[in-house]
Order: sequence, then structure tokens, then C-alpha cells
Amino acid sequence: MPSYALVTGASSGLGLALAEALARRGRNLLLVARYRDDLEPIAIEFTQRFGVEVLFRACDLSEPLRLTGFLLELEESGKRIDLLVNCAALHSQGHFLAQDWLREQDIIELNMLALTRLCHAIGNSMAVQGGGQILNVASLAAFQPGPWISSYAASKAYVLHLSEGLREELRQSGVKVSVLCPGPLLKSAGMPSALARSRLPLRAEEVARQAVLALERDQALIVPGWRVRWLSRAARMAPRWLVRKAAAAALARYTRP
Repeated sequence: MPSYALVTGASSGLGLALAEALARRGRNLLLVARYRDDLEPIAIEFTQRFGVEVLFRACDLSEPLRLTGFLLELEESGKRIDLLVNCAALHSQGHFLAQDWLREQDIIELNMLALTRLCHAIGNSMAVQGGGQILNVASLAAFQPGPWISSYAASKAYVLHLSEGLREELRQSGVKVSVLCPGPLLKSAGMPSALARSRLPLRAEEVARQAVLALERDQALIVPGWRVRWLSRAARMAPRWLVRKAAAAALARYTRP
């Protein structure tokens, strides 16, 4: 029976880049994103270019009932998932009190609850199969508070801590867990000009290439780019009050259009 790498958020950005990097290495794929029209041409292209089997499923993972339906379909299909890549995420920026609450709720539902449920359901299947691998995508924002992106940064801190905890918990069942913490990506939608001019952003394709290589080494924490690694370490070593103030100053600048 063939095995598949399930990639969420696979229609654009880093999710698409990770799916392509895996296809290049001969992995069969099950791609998940909100819209079928975005996924179908990707599946056709990857099948033709890389000679792998590419399945896809349109599903809004931020809606619990739709996620339940997807997981039931996956269980009934009997498909073997040996790699889960949780990349789907939502983002907001600006003053927290000025944000639309439904958008904030969607961030929590997708970035935290859906990711955790996928880890639980597919992690159980992997344990029964005798092993597998999970890659959760967090962010550089996971290492410090994120004034002006507070909900997003908090959700990614959750992903980082959950992933590190699951890595130790699931080791005995043969399930390996890694967490990817990229910095900002070049050409991200709505990227402020000040950030785009800095040397911090990397291309999604480069982040994906480094992530896939690190997965093959079973690396626990994957932080691509030396500048991003330096910032992540500085945030863990500096006093919390300083980290908080520095993050507020930087994000107030970089989240302006």
C-alpha cells in the first residue's frame, strides 16, 4: 500500500513550497487547502513533473465539522499517512482590540485547535502503523511575545511547545515530531516595505529545502537562516521585559504598511 505525506495549507506560500520539495524527493502527496480550484492544477503539475501520486482535498480546517468529516473520510479510505505537515495558518496584524473577533477566533481554530486535532488523529494512526513523522510549522514569532500580532504569535508559541512536548511523548510509539520556525518569507502578501528591504526574509523554496533536509535527519527544532537563528536565541537568553519591549518596537515598525 502506498504511503502519503499530508500537507495542509498546500495551495500557496510555504505549504506549497514544502509540498513541492517533498514531491521532488519522490513522496506521494495528499494536499489540503480551502479551495479545490487552487489544488487541482498543483496536483496535475506535480504528478507530471515528479511522477508521484498527488491527491487533494478541499477543506476549511478552521471549521470543526468539516475537519471531522475530513478525518472520517481519511480513516475510512485506509490511506497510510507517514508524514503530516501542519502548515495551514491564519494571521492578523494591528491593534488587538481593533481586530474583528471572528477573524481572531478563526486564528485560534486553525492555528491551534485544528493542528492539535490532526496531530492527535493522525498521530494515533501512525502509532498503530508502527511509526511516522509530524512536522508542525510554527514561526520566529513563537520565541517572544508579539505586540501587534498578539494572537498569531501566541498561537505559534503554542505550536512550538506542543511539538516539543509531543516529540518526547511519542518517541516510544515510533512517531517523530519536528517543528519548523521560519522567519518572514520573501514576497509574502502584505509584507511591509521596511521588512521587505531587510535581510531577514528568505524565499519559501529555500525554507522548504532546508526543512526537508532537516526532517531526514530527524531534527527536532528547525530554524532556517542564520539571522533568524540568532534572533530566536537572543529572545530566549535576554530578560523578558527587554524581549517584550524590543518586540513591540520592532513590530510597531514592521507591521506598518
